[in-house]
Amino acid sequence: MIAVKLVAAALAAAVLAPMPAAAAPAAPTAATTATGTAADTATAESAPASASPLTPKPAPITWQPCTDPDFKGLDCGTTRVPVDWSRPRAGEISLSLIRRKADEPARRIGSLLLNNGAGGSSIEQLRYAIRFGFVEQLPVGKRFDLVAVDPRGVGHSTPTTCANRPERAPGVTYFPANEQQYRALVENNRALAAACENQQLLANVDLASTARDMEAVRIGLGEKQLNWYGIHYSTLLGKTYAQLFPGRLRTLFADSALDDAQSPIARLAAEISTAEQSFNRFVDWCRTDAQCVLHGQDVAGLFDRLVADADRRPIATKDPRRSLSGEDIRSAMQDFLNIRFPQWPETAQAIKQAVAGDATAFTVVQDKTLNRVQALTRACLDTTPAATGYAELAQLALMAKQLSPHLGGAVQGWSHLAGCQGWPVRTKQPVTAPLRDLPPALIVQSTHQSSAAYQWGFGLSARLPGSVVLSREGDDYSMILFSPCVRDAMDTYLTERRLPAPGALCTN
Repeated sequence: MIAVKLVAAALAAAVLAPMPAAAAPAAPTAATTATGTAADTATAESAPASASPLTPKPAPITWQPCTDPDFKGLDCGTTRVPVDWSRPRAGEISLSLIRRKADEPARRIGSLLLNNGAGGSSIEQLRYAIRFGFVEQLPVGKRFDLVAVDPRGVGHSTPTTCANRPERAPGVTYFPANEQQYRALVENNRALAAACENQQLLANVDLASTARDMEAVRIGLGEKQLNWYGIHYSTLLGKTYAQLFPGRLRTLFADSALDDAQSPIARLAAEISTAEQSFNRFVDWCRTDAQCVLHGQDVAGLFDRLVADADRRPIATKDPRRSLSGEDIRSAMQDFLNIRFPQWPETAQAIKQAVAGDATAFTVVQDKTLNRVQALTRACLDTTPAATGYAELAQLALMAKQLSPHLGGAVQGWSHLAGCQGWPVRTKQPVTAPLRDLPPALIVQSTHQSSAAYQWGFGLSARLPGSVVLSREGDDYSMILFSPCVRDAMDTYLTERRLPAPGALCTN
């Protein structure tokens, strides 16, 4: 049981937790350069879409043997790309990569690019997958190089750092009850943006810029086409890449997909409803399973009283400088519910401890400051706000509370909506290029997942010709780590480019 707890906790950290703003994993100074580098293969065809004719050819990837014990035997790489692809001579940033070469080089098919969710480090996700033996369970490691790239602004690549400020300062609410509280929210958001050290990078952490980085990586790897594995936000990154660079994907595997075709309000409502349904499933589990330390109690009522009391009088933590409001606790629940075991038992324990006067367990989400801020900076560039101004935000807050009586709508989408109010960096125009020369995609969607509405997978599928949604019955994120059925489907798709039958369901 201890091993299971460590694995799930590690997965949650890899997918959702903050990554240190550190240099790439240590490696010797002697470096080799990839064959088939960008400098050799960049052409008019492979140049980033919409880029100036003066766009410099992407730099080659410099590979070195990794010295980090977790990455023993792997290659650590770096490459340079323009911070602003529309002004390629206005400065550069660094991208960090790790490559695990295929176990069977004679049968190697190509590179599988691993892309984590917004604000999450793909390199750290690979670290945990290796540490807990998940990589050995992935058949695709036999015939594919696994390449983890930290996107611009995240983790070991040049990060977006904002003086370690939280997304929401103490005393600021994402659910303002009056104009004065709304003005405080706007001031909070502007102060956060102003605290970011690299303002040029802050204005260019959008989907299109990140997709152009991935094209530079493809060229640096010397690959004619990429195989794409994307989680959550990175499913949209894969779609954007396909729009900008048609024909450059051999396969597209989307895990816990988002659907950007919905209106901002519809997408927000779907996320709020989905998280509330996850909470209700957690309550049902507590009622029926003795593993829940709240078994036999009115868990929904207990939680409602807890957050109401905490809104009136914040609950202490083991850090005497910190206490948590009801909004803080509600905001943590979506992450807590992302993985059923062992996080649901731990969520019940956290609620029990908070009722007893110690809310320390809920600070784990608040402590993901860097991750949450990096996700917010991306959302403010890529998302058209569902509301602007206090009146519109208050109207949507009523909708949120009606759809979500227990969690009150305190989901990531709401934190992005509220956190982008008054954001000083202009929203980027979405990529509108048509999807063409795209392989049929495999989209895997959990039926009950607190951060990715089930219907989103089908919405994305409708816009990717020939794609198939593989449903996975369950509550978990990053399903290749939990479901042998999904892993087998992934292996068949990536190696043979053969999709499951439409309507397929994994129940294990």
